[in-house]
Amino acid sequence: MSSPISTNLVPSQHGNTSKENRHLSNFKASFWGDVFLSSPSQMEMDAGTQHEYEELKQEVRRILVANMDKSSQKLDIIDAVQRLGVAYHFEKEIEEALQIIYHHHCNHIEIDGDDLYTTAVRFRLLREHGFDVHCEWKFQRVFIGDVKGMLELYEATDFQLHGENILEEVLSFTTFHLKLAETTVDYPLYTQIANALKRPLRKSLPRLIARSYISIYEGYGTQDENLMKFAKLDFKILQHLHKKEINKIIRWDTNCIDQLPNYIKLWYSEILNVYKDMEDSISKEGKSYRVQVAIEAVYMIFTFFS
Repeated sequence: MSSPISTNLVPSQHGNTSKENRHLSNFKASFWGDVFLSSPSQMEMDAGTQHEYEELKQEVRRILVANMDKSSQKLDIIDAVQRLGVAYHFEKEIEEALQIIYHHHCNHIEIDGDDLYTTAVRFRLLREHGFDVHCEWKFQRVFIGDVKGMLELYEATDFQLHGENILEEVLSFTTFHLKLAETTVDYPLYTQIANALKRPLRKSLPRLIARSYISIYEGYGTQDENLMKFAKLDFKILQHLHKKEINKIIRWDTNCIDQLPNYIKLWYSEILNVYKDMEDSISKEGKSYRVQVAIEAVYMIFTFFS
């Protein structure tokens, strides 16, 4: 049976020395600038930073509620806000915007002229937020030359429902052609494709997506500057908060439980109990030192990520 997807093909030494001689690489300058040069433990939310943070948040909120000529523009903003990891600030605004987009979708407003990219983004975002959208008539024609559209279509298949065979075919088709396109496109699309193939949206973590997408979003050169600044500042502030929480956790002290946020208390208490049970068990074999080795391993992991 032939597939309903038609294509227009487009070519798409282990010594005790104190010093080591190492090769140096000439890395490109990071889009992040000096945002990570200072330790998160040194970063405090002073009055000036707090004011800037709140001003930028309001600017992003104004963008989300503003009227736009096309729903595709609003879809792009919502998608960027989510990928940049700041959607938790604007859940109400995003929901209201998607309600309007869903209404347009149901009434076939601004639908016929939509390209593959816009159709796929709309389908993914509406499905992701629980709206009842169907795919039977969608994605009938896929142009391999439209790599960004294919990428969005690939990510839309993450939200397929049981029995949607067309999306199974789309997943197989887009995976194959994105792997081919990965070798022919430039940054940042190359990086976005590589990330999507390695870690699909639904199998990744918001902070990991945000850390990568901040550079990608800026790399396209079409970003909203206020959203870009807000995402960077929000990421840095959250990093500082997580660092403070981890510093308390790795003290391995039951007396500090009351100083932790409620959502961490139970988890932290259980971790301490696991290590205590482990120590009680292996101490009978004279191997209680292994618990300290395990704790030191946790310190090493913490140091690596901090």
